[in-house]
Amino acid sequence: MNELRGAPAGAGRRVAVVAARFNGTVTAKLVEGAVAGLAHHGVAADDVDVAWVPGAFEIPLVAGRLASTGRYDAVLALGAIVRGETAHFDLVANEAARGVAEVTRATGVPVIFEILATEDLAQAEARAGGEHGNKGWEAAVAALEMADLLRRLPDAVDAGR
Repeated sequence: MNELRGAPAGAGRRVAVVAARFNGTVTAKLVEGAVAGLAHHGVAADDVDVAWVPGAFEIPLVAGRLASTGRYDAVLALGAIVRGETAHFDLVANEAARGVAEVTRATGVPVIFEILATEDLAQAEARAGGEHGNKGWEAAVAALEMADLLRRLPDAVDAGR
């Protein structure tokens, strides 16, 4: 059995981060965690670009633009959506997830979805450097693993040979 896994090897990798300003206190901590995780795994500071968008709904558009440039090995999608009194939470969370998935499939660039969808602000804070760790750091590791795994996989044209 051949087992293929990606390693969180960051040397020489370029990564983009798309972060929502809405619920910015949470998202800023996710970005800090992501940037620290990338640096810890060898990504140079000059090889990380952070693009801020108004909210989670806008993340897929910018992630798609960045992924389609061919400049990045991976893109991180970071944000926080906290349930309110209306259906807006469900609409934004579902469309952000769908949009990020579409970008990944369309470009072949791993776009790591770490847009928190929580019942309250305390749950979001717990996942942005609190008792549940920092999901931004975890997204950084996942991005590097996916970029490395994709490098190890055969090209699509070679897969049938």
